[in-house]
Amino acid sequence: MSVSEHLLADFHAISLQEMGSVKLMNRVDMKYVTTRALLYQLLEMVKEDYYIQEIDGKRIAHYYTMYFDTDDMSMFSRHQFDKRPRQKLRVRSYEDSDTHFLEIKTKDNHGRTSKKRIALTEFVPGTPAAEASEMHHDDFLGKYLTYNPKSLHSQLENRFQRITLVNKGKTERITIDMDLRFHNFATDEKTTLDELVIIELKRDGRKPSPIVPILRQLRIKPKGFSKYCMGCAMTDHSLRINRFKPKLHYVEKMQANL
Repeated sequence: MSVSEHLLADFHAISLQEMGSVKLMNRVDMKYVTTRALLYQLLEMVKEDYYIQEIDGKRIAHYYTMYFDTDDMSMFSRHQFDKRPRQKLRVRSYEDSDTHFLEIKTKDNHGRTSKKRIALTEFVPGTPAAEASEMHHDDFLGKYLTYNPKSLHSQLENRFQRITLVNKGKTERITIDMDLRFHNFATDEKTTLDELVIIELKRDGRKPSPIVPILRQLRIKPKGFSKYCMGCAMTDHSLRINRFKPKLHYVEKMQANL
């Protein structure tokens, strides 16, 4: 049993059905970037205040994502320059249950993010699509997507493992992503971030958070991190990445200090 599995065994479990009762009406989202070593400390310190999501006896879930973009990487560029509104189109696979969704994420001019998704009955992770229309949901794409599906092609895939925590007041949900792996379809370049951990807090902004003061105590600071944009920046050296350079240097520094 690894250190992380040993720590996870100390948490009380919450089922996927019970997770449905976590209603975040005044939601505030915040991301943090840290290392596996600090994650172990964090888990030890919060185990009395949080439940861990458990599905079919598993407390670590395996995810796969395939991202689409235009040939000139319009979605990547709009994110880099913080242009709004902007969208991302991806396929998200929950590998443990072999379920897959085509998802459109939209950030509006007010900074609010919405997500629309539809189930895919036939999808094989790792199989790139020449264009988004190959997903065979033209009505869904036509309703919610501002791009022509035929202009969007598979650009990047990534895999990661996720732990999901819920505070015992059920006013906060935390996802912890680790073992990130990226593969760029255009360049065929691959990279891994085995020791980096991405923590995202989704909480009711009106309620106190048990984990925030502990994050401060461990000097884990808020830091934005887009898996798609960072994955592209690390695997396609032809891209203009000026605005991502500080984040890339931050990641390199953290990796070097391990």
